[in-house]
Amino acid sequence: MSISFKEDHISQIPALLMLEKLDYTYLTPDEALALRGGNPANVLLESVLRKQLAAINVVQVSSTRTTVFSEQNITAGIEALRNIPMDEGFMEASQTIYDLLTSGKTLEQIVDGDRKSFVMQYIDWKDIRNNVFHVTEEFAVSRTGMTDTYRPDIVLFVNGIPLCVIECKRPDVKDSIEQAISQHLRNQKADGIRSLYLYSTLLLAINRQEGSYATTATPEKFWARWREQFTNREEEVRYRQELERVVNEPLLDDKLFGERFGYVRRNFEELYRQPVIPSVQDEYLYNLCRPERLLQLMYGFTLYDDGIKKVARYQQYFAVRQTMQRIRHIEGGRRRGGVIWHTQGSGKSLTMVMLAQAIILDKEIRNPKIILVTDRTDLDRQITGTFRKCQIRVENATTGSKLVELLNSKSDAVITTIINKFETAVRGIRT
Repeated sequence: MSISFKEDHISQIPALLMLEKLDYTYLTPDEALALRGGNPANVLLESVLRKQLAAINVVQVSSTRTTVFSEQNITAGIEALRNIPMDEGFMEASQTIYDLLTSGKTLEQIVDGDRKSFVMQYIDWKDIRNNVFHVTEEFAVSRTGMTDTYRPDIVLFVNGIPLCVIECKRPDVKDSIEQAISQHLRNQKADGIRSLYLYSTLLLAINRQEGSYATTATPEKFWARWREQFTNREEEVRYRQELERVVNEPLLDDKLFGERFGYVRRNFEELYRQPVIPSVQDEYLYNLCRPERLLQLMYGFTLYDDGIKKVARYQQYFAVRQTMQRIRHIEGGRRRGGVIWHTQGSGKSLTMVMLAQAIILDKEIRNPKIILVTDRTDLDRQITGTFRKCQIRVENATTGSKLVELLNSKSDAVITTIINKFETAVRGIRT
């Protein structure tokens, strides 16, 4: 087997192969450009998006009858996603897109002679099997105000929408992960390719031995490492077995290797003749980019906090997931309590916001009453502000009697209070 030290041979091709095994359909750069109408300034795979908007959306006319969105409304849905004004800034536009993707677009349509409003979804969040997933490489995007392009190594699409951008590096180059992060940051400058990063939920910097992840506009110092967490040894063993199975699935895509030199394919054929041990890069792609996980991270673990976009750190993600498992489990008519331990500065407020959001969104948990009790007024204000910025309704219990009133109300707002008000309320309830 001949040795190649080219970056795409060491990291990029293995990443593409892994993503194909995770059910992404590979598109050549030329195919991806054709799906963009041949225009490198357009980052949406528009024909894919148009087809999916028709496929995953129905208009509920009555309890027994449905129809589809009109072609005019499908076009309007695409235009709403594509023509996002940047007047108020990069992150404001990014949040507008995020809100569209997670909440949908309200459109009017005439049904049986009446004009009614319906919500068009861009992604089927309830059943991921109804979405389509694509991956391409060397994705050329026109720079703002320039005649040239930048080309991220790999871009992942859901229903033709670019949700993940990946930069691949050789592991033998010093500070290669930092170089990949630097490319992402360069791409997001005013004269870069912000038009692509507006849509992204996840950004990855990977080589075969290391990885790091973030979201849109994350400064380098806040890029994080991901560590998969397990509740027991059996769960970890199942995870390792599944990862090894996926990595060693026989797959050598003719299209992927079609325009590359013959020796490149022969090298990979030789490699896969024997069991392959999953690399750190494989783990990052499996842990963060497999379709179910990518959509989970986007829908339930991404938020905007005072104009800053944030995605969960691994400890926040698993804390929320395990807490939700405990909340759902009812034994003898009761739920068990629990403790999530945090250190200072580890993201307690955001963990609470993500957990509250998960409880509110879970249809199995009816009429939840969420109460946040803190020991400091400034912390109460901070958490309240974070919830409100993340579009979760909040009621502040500033007195013990107000807390009792809110506890007895049917409001679905999150209740925040200081511990001494909580103690006063408890005494009042007992007496």
